[in-house]
Order: sequence, then structure tokens, then C-alpha cells
Amino acid sequence: MAYLLLPFAASLIYVVGALFLKDASSRGVGLFRLTAFTNVFFGAVFALLWVLGGHVREPGAWVQPAVTAALFLTGQVLAIIALQRGDVSVATPVMGLKVVLVALFVTLIVGERVPVAVWVAAALSSAGIVFLSRGGGSTPGRGRTAPALIFGGLAAAAFALFDVLVQKWSPAWGAGRFLPIMMGFVALYSALPLPLGRKVLGESAPGSWRPLLLGGLCLAVQGALLISSLAVYARATTINVVYSARGLWSVLAVWVVGHWFGNREREHGAAVFRTRLLGAGLLLAAIVLVVLRR
Repeated sequence: MAYLLLPFAASLIYVVGALFLKDASSRGVGLFRLTAFTNVFFGAVFALLWVLGGHVREPGAWVQPAVTAALFLTGQVLAIIALQRGDVSVATPVMGLKVVLVALFVTLIVGERVPVAVWVAAALSSAGIVFLSRGGGSTPGRGRTAPALIFGGLAAAAFALFDVLVQKWSPAWGAGRFLPIMMGFVALYSALPLPLGRKVLGESAPGSWRPLLLGGLCLAVQGALLISSLAVYARATTINVVYSARGLWSVLAVWVVGHWFGNREREHGAAVFRTRLLGAGLLLAAIVLVVLRR
């Protein structure tokens, strides 16, 4: 059960990173700059995983990390759009739909039998997401609910397929080879817009560097914890149910310390807070169910 600590820690660190990146976005940092700088940290952190060992496979097999990297970058861009255009306390929990999608993809792609308890936990997580994602009605946040739902859901699908392919393909390479090489492809893809300069990357807004750098570092660290646990332990469904705790942390963080990051979601009111806490409670029940069956 100790391996569940990795996705649990990742869920906490993700929310801190999301708040920092939301702050950077509110200061005018564009999508491509957010993506490029975040992936600089991902490349550096994942390079450290080379010590985990493994072996480099034949050239024909390199399509595996290349495809996986493309899915990761797609999910990352969609997640950043969800955070830019939507509320953190909606976008982050909606990405928890990945739990259900991972369970589905594991069955279809890997052929792994998912225990009934995990399916129940996935259903609880989905119900929790319904409550967490309820907008603020006439509150200032009503226009930010739909983008968070749409782009957050699409990001969940991309990341779910990514997680399952990491579980399927990384054993033949070893975590210490597949993960750094895969993230190297992500860095390569991210570098493609760089020659276009400021026209694509956008200007660096005043005061944006600190939240941009801290947000990128947090996301890279949590990504390394989560993805390495997928590669080493090959239990994508269980790991993602625990990781869905980030929905709970996002609601609490926004209402307790969100204003430290320039976040104004607390202004949605107590009714929205209570509804989203109910959803967070369902997510917590799902996590407990998974932990107890171990």
C-alpha cells in the first residue's frame, strides 16, 4: 500500500502548481509560454529518473514514447486551457473523470480485469465530479464553468489514454529509460513554436515569472511522482482513484488560500462551496474504498 503515497503526494502538489499557473495566466501569460516553460521543468525532473535503469530498445520501438509524448502534450495543453478559461475548483475535479476512463482503457487495451471495488470507486468519483462541477448560477463564475468542463474533460481523456499506454509499454524499456525518453519527445514537440518568437509565445507579463516558474516546477514534480508510479507499479486504475483527491484539495485550497494567488473563486459564495465540498466527500469515499481493499 506504500505505493499509494506517490499519487497522494502528487495530488497535493498538483493543486499548488495549478494555483500558481492560474495566477500566471491571470497576469497575461499565454498558452504557449505556459506550456513551453512547464515542459522545461518536466524535462529536467524526468531526466533524473534515468537512475531507475532499463535499456534503450531498437529504433522501431521508439514510436511508443513518441506517441505517448504526443498524448501527454495534448492533455497538458487542454488542461492549461481549462485552467486559463475556467475555475480551478471546477477544472481540476473534472479532470478526475480520468479515473473512469482509465478503468475503461485498461480493460480494452491492456486486458486487465478491474475489481468491482475499483469500479464502485470510479462511480463515486464520477458522482463527486458532478457536484464539484456545479457552477455558481448567477455568480461571477458562471461563464467559467463550461470551458472548465469541456477542456477539463478532454484533458482527462488524453491523460487517461496516456496513463494506460505508459503502463502497457514502459515495462519493456524500464521506467528509467521509457520515461526520460518520452519526456524528451515532449520537450522536442514543445520547442517547435520557439522559432516563431513572441508572436506565438506572447510577452512576459510583469510579475508573472515567479508564479510561472513555481507552477512549472510543481507540475513537473507531481508528474514525476505520478507517472513513475504508473510505470513501476502498473496499477493505473487504483493509482488514479487516489490521485483524484486533487479535486478535494482544489476546492479547499481555493476557498482557504486561493486569494494568496490572486484567485477570486471564493466570491462564488457559500452555497457553491458546500456543493463542491459534497462532491469532494464522494471523492474521498472513493479513495478510502480503494485503500481499504488493498
